[in-house]
Amino acid sequence: MTAVTAPAKLTLSLRITGVRDDGYHLIDAEMVSLDLADTLEIEEGHGIAVRGAGEIDPSENLITRALMLVGRSARVTVAKRIPLGAGLGGGSADAAAILRWAGYTDIQGAAQLGADVPFCLVGGRAHVQGIGELVQPLQHTPRTLTLLIPPFGCSTSAVYRRWDEMGGPEGANGNDLEPAALEVEPRLDEFRRLLQQATGQTARLAGSGSCWFVEGDYPGEGRIVVRTVPAQPQ
Repeated sequence: MTAVTAPAKLTLSLRITGVRDDGYHLIDAEMVSLDLADTLEIEEGHGIAVRGAGEIDPSENLITRALMLVGRSARVTVAKRIPLGAGLGGGSADAAAILRWAGYTDIQGAAQLGADVPFCLVGGRAHVQGIGELVQPLQHTPRTLTLLIPPFGCSTSAVYRRWDEMGGPEGANGNDLEPAALEVEPRLDEFRRLLQQATGQTARLAGSGSCWFVEGDYPGEGRIVVRTVPAQPQ
């Protein structure tokens, strides 16, 4: 059996620079890996088991697709710590962990699995462009951040669609999707306010949500203190 780590992804800033003819949005973002991570136990056999936050449909999830991409079969047991639907790239991180385990390093190929998989495969800290497939590693900068994750997720496709309908607004806090996410899921505002009141900091939305974050160490009820981590060895 082999155990591999799948660090969460946090999008520190996100600008949308255009929309392709096929509808995919072009981004300009800074992303970092966190010490909040899933653990995948990989052994001979078939099937996927999940312990922790939520259920994964083995016929549709990214782990199955990643195994297909690398032409491998395995039994994978996932110890889930990355919350589902929070915008922290849990599914993409798990897929990237499978790719690393298989020795797969093709960033363009990884993009077939989803826009966040290339960054999760590279990890660390990076400037991400295109539809997520252009990943330029940056020097690791140790940072401490506090997350507040609501008990609901946000649909990435719904948030992008609403951003289009709103005429492509620019987010005031470095995330262009924040205004659209607040319209798609108005309950987000309550959690933003809670985090700001607890920390005295301006909360920022992680990608399309639903996670809010601030810089600094502010432990407390419902909050998770995390640290950035460097890229894992390939």
